[in-house]
Amino acid sequence: MAIWNLGSINADFVYSVPHIPAPGETLASTDRKVFLGGKGANMSVAAARAAARVNHIGAVGHDGRWAVDRLLEYGVDTTHIEQIDVETAQAIIAVDAQGENSIILHQGANVAIPQHTLEQALTRAKTGDTFVFQNETNLQQEGAKLAREMGLTVAYAAAPFDAAAVQTVLPHLDFLILNEVEADQLKSASGQGPADLPVKDVIVTLGSDGATWFGPDGKAHIPAHKVTPVDTTGAGDTFTGYVLACLDRGQPMLQALQTASKAAALMVMRHGTADVIPDLKDVQDFSG
Repeated sequence: MAIWNLGSINADFVYSVPHIPAPGETLASTDRKVFLGGKGANMSVAAARAAARVNHIGAVGHDGRWAVDRLLEYGVDTTHIEQIDVETAQAIIAVDAQGENSIILHQGANVAIPQHTLEQALTRAKTGDTFVFQNETNLQQEGAKLAREMGLTVAYAAAPFDAAAVQTVLPHLDFLILNEVEADQLKSASGQGPADLPVKDVIVTLGSDGATWFGPDGKAHIPAHKVTPVDTTGAGDTFTGYVLACLDRGQPMLQALQTASKAAALMVMRHGTADVIPDLKDVQDFSG
């Protein structure tokens, strides 16, 4: 099977800072690095490193050829990434000494993906493949609806969170992943908690407390591995990419979640985003 990811592609400018800047504060960074990022790109790389066949659907500007080359290098099919006359998206990320982050996002080409790019990509998808998307691109509703009509498993990572966007695509979803705060926000907006949503599988991530899966037969909790984080950027995307890749390869949900938990634990011990996502051997060897 295969994963089709309607996903964002960013240039991530990561600044190491003593603490997250307060309003009005000017703060000197102690380091600066540039990585491939974007929730979509992160998930594509994670799924590819977890041994799935991944097709990325997206767009970059004329300044983004390097990002496409990097995705290809990491094992992602880039056939359906369009180069358009809009600059590549950028993220300005401040990371403090405890690994917490603050992010400013310029959406750029991520919200100008041509509809024909999406449609042409999905003509190659097969029943049983997985279609995943996040809230960092355009064409979300169109993609979810088309994928459902084609018999794909439709998965949504509801971040950056917007309750209205989630409610718009809910009828098309088989899989929804969101964090604890986002789950509370969705309940406030819709009146439905994770167990009440009309979605087969709902996963609520809890940071250092692990994750809870709400499935057809009830719920199960998966604890997190206890590690010392240095950078939490991309950990959730790594978790999601690994879960979907493991499911695509036929693993049961609990096993997929356990594998993804290891991948996320390794990720928070590394500085960076897509470029440092652990591969499957790293995850299998991890005993933390």
